[in-house]
Amino acid sequence: MKYTTIIFSPTGGTEKVAKALTATWGESAATVDLTKMDKDFAQVALTSEDVAVIAVPSYGGRMPGLAAERLAALHGNGARAVLVCVYGNRAYEDTLVEMEDLAKQAGFTVIAAVAAIAEHSILRQFAAGRPDAEDQGVLTGYAQKILNKLQAGETGMPAIPGTRPYKKVSGVGMVPRTGTSCTKCGLCAAECPAGAVDKNNIKSVDKDKCISCMRCVTICPQNAKSVSALMLSGASAMLKKACSGRKACELYL
Repeated sequence: MKYTTIIFSPTGGTEKVAKALTATWGESAATVDLTKMDKDFAQVALTSEDVAVIAVPSYGGRMPGLAAERLAALHGNGARAVLVCVYGNRAYEDTLVEMEDLAKQAGFTVIAAVAAIAEHSILRQFAAGRPDAEDQGVLTGYAQKILNKLQAGETGMPAIPGTRPYKKVSGVGMVPRTGTSCTKCGLCAAECPAGAVDKNNIKSVDKDKCISCMRCVTICPQNAKSVSALMLSGASAMLKKACSGRKACELYL
């Protein structure tokens, strides 16, 4: 089956889940990368014959603001949409319902939604290695059920959990800093979804623009980007209880 992937995956976890879910569907006909800062997303238009897999991470129980803005700019034109929310084993709270609202406003017809777990993008010890083989098996099963619905031509909307108004965005952002091993290659500035890294001064990060997505930390070839160990320790202690135990993937069909 041909489909379009619309994805916001700064550190790769969301992309892994999306690929695991669609592994039996064949190659994506097109990919819309919502992390691209210089793309005009208002120029992206689908048709009622298209199927879109829209995948984003959950940041504190909400969609990342940039992903929300860029999704809202698309033109779904009746395309059937499968929503995929990926979180780091704590909770996704209002992320899926926010995705649903924005997708509908952009003209998509939501026919299914999935909540799945990937390794936490900041505190990597939580959900380490996920999605794993067990997740792959579960997601493959979900994919078949979704495909059956698509092939049957059913367009009924699933009941998606979440509250309106959405939970308030909260939490202290973790702005990565640059160490002495930086070679000023410029990769972080080129790939930052928010344009928070000054291309003329790589060590300068605009804390007001930074969304703490950790892409710069993940992709730096010299491992020169990092977050304060003290902040990581505090966040780890705060989330330890909430992130303990294995959370399961969920399907809304």
